[in-house]
Amino acid sequence: MRALILVGGFGTRLRPLTLSRPKPLVEFCNKALLLHQLEALRQAGVTHVVLAVSYMSEALGAAMREQEQRLGIRISLSHEKEPLGTAGPLALARDLLAEGGEPFFVLNSDVICEFPFAALAQFHRHHGGEGSLVVTRVEEPAKYGVVVSEPDTGRICRFVEKPRVFVSNKINAGLYIFSPGILQRIQLRPTSIEKEIFPAMAQEGQLYAMELQGFWMDIGQPKDFLTGMCMYLQALRAQHPEKLHSGPGVVGNVLVDPSAKIGANCIIGPNVTIGAGVVVEDGVRVKRCTVLEGARIRSHSWLESCIVGWSCSVGQWVRMENVTVLGEDVIVNDELYLNGANVLPHKSISESVPEPRIIM
Repeated sequence: MRALILVGGFGTRLRPLTLSRPKPLVEFCNKALLLHQLEALRQAGVTHVVLAVSYMSEALGAAMREQEQRLGIRISLSHEKEPLGTAGPLALARDLLAEGGEPFFVLNSDVICEFPFAALAQFHRHHGGEGSLVVTRVEEPAKYGVVVSEPDTGRICRFVEKPRVFVSNKINAGLYIFSPGILQRIQLRPTSIEKEIFPAMAQEGQLYAMELQGFWMDIGQPKDFLTGMCMYLQALRAQHPEKLHSGPGVVGNVLVDPSAKIGANCIIGPNVTIGAGVVVEDGVRVKRCTVLEGARIRSHSWLESCIVGWSCSVGQWVRMENVTVLGEDVIVNDELYLNGANVLPHKSISESVPEPRIIM
């Protein structure tokens, strides 16, 4: 089987992290986001993955050559010269996707969940329509476009954008499987699959919805990245508790790379991910944070709801909170307070940031 991952955009919502590397290579729970998807696809029998790329494609290409060897699958890059939306990339990669005449998966690169690819393929074969999409239930459907489908068959009747009255609480989860026939519907131009292609398919009774079990998050922006991390760690607790870290000062779900060093009298967790080569000095308190590779947090600092970028240095007695995000190689001097700061790479911070803002 084949799959297309919509990598495309500039990752602007996840800046400043994406100023240093393409979003699919940003580590989510100590593994590049794209790897979570590639490994799940391979497990479902996918042998060829096409990445629809535009931004930083050289860095992505180099990383993918390594993964091809490791995973034993073929990874091709399909280069967009201009942004093609969510459907245009299918037309651009038409020849690769239509090869063999089998159904193929399509997914957004920002999504994290327990990827149900094998179940989705089975569901698709069973109903025989042209397309299937995964839907997930949400608490506040009025914030989203919702999917209205027949309860028994899953056949999609219509889509309703931000409904004022309740019609459904299921939204498109950004994971699809299509029969090659869909490629006849899409022209090589900027096109939205959600707004232009799906409504026509639903009208013809060719589109079906399968409900996702377990957690789901679009982690394309820092606040959701941290929420997604909490969900992922909770799922890990249920399925592979041996992968989580335990020991003195560890509270709740904590994931620590074996090469990281944690000092004495620290309290780490709940919901913390600590990357490779990270050094946490004595007496540090960290909760609901991701600390990326090579960062150092000096003694007696306190961090909550932060993303600390690669090779950053956080000084002693620093307090950081409220979705503070440090880009790569940022230095925060001792005894400062950062509240919702968004700091671009290679900056040195020498004064407190009491109100949320971007430090350029």
